[in-house]
Amino acid sequence: MAKLYTSTSIEVPVIINRSKKAGPVVLVTGGIHGDEINGIEVVRQLISKKINKPVIGTIIAIPVLNVFGFLSGKREFPDGRDLNRVFPGTKSGALASRFAYQVSSEILPHVDIILDFHTGGAQRFNAPHLRVSQLEVNSWNLAKVFNAPFLMHGNNIKKTFRATCSDLGKTYLLFEGGMSNRSDKEVVATAVNGAIRVLEHLKMLGPDIPVELPKEDSIIVTDSMWIRAKYSGLLHPKVTTGKRVEKDEFIAIITDPYGELRYKVKSPHTGYIINVNHSPLVYQGDAIFHISKHGE
Repeated sequence: MAKLYTSTSIEVPVIINRSKKAGPVVLVTGGIHGDEINGIEVVRQLISKKINKPVIGTIIAIPVLNVFGFLSGKREFPDGRDLNRVFPGTKSGALASRFAYQVSSEILPHVDIILDFHTGGAQRFNAPHLRVSQLEVNSWNLAKVFNAPFLMHGNNIKKTFRATCSDLGKTYLLFEGGMSNRSDKEVVATAVNGAIRVLEHLKMLGPDIPVELPKEDSIIVTDSMWIRAKYSGLLHPKVTTGKRVEKDEFIAIITDPYGELRYKVKSPHTGYIINVNHSPLVYQGDAIFHISKHGE
């Protein structure tokens, strides 16, 4: 890794635990964006609870991929680039691209399965969910084992970590939950329990690791949309993430600062609220809710 301006060395700890018995190689990662604390906490707990010590195979844990962003509490690398938009990277490119290249060339070839933990950004709170393409059968089936509250179909975005893993033929699960620069106990617990279920399914855990069985199956979301503010002003959400709402249900108010104007926001259709914008101020056109179109 590059050094800080002060010549201080920067390291990205990679914790590897290998069993004497052959088996799958699982990579668990957090902090691809430096402000996504929930993902970092998930991987930290997997390590502290010794869940990363398999009875077969190998578990590689990287709690903080973007150490530069983590140090500054920011999403991006110091060069202003989003690490999750420069994969697979280049050997002689910008700083973020060089780091992505190291991950793509030195780590990914050795792994079979990736569990990548993310958090919502820009003051938007995500309901705990997995994003997986239904076309990637192995990933989709493993996502059902993980059993997050929501399982969302979504195609890969070019130059993301997810797309690179897919291009390499890896099984990959992307978890989203909570909001940037915040740590949410329920979100973290959901992710940790899902990871345990996956590792238990792969027969990588010893009998001393408790496995919490899901109370119900994931709600599958095949399509979704953003509800955007029709007016600028102060946003007052009336629903929380994960809630099912009906068509025309009252879900928020947008007001002016002067106590004169008051606009009601209604749901355009029945669906589940996947994301809520927690910013108190919005401009016309800002995304304020992410809602499923089809949940089953």
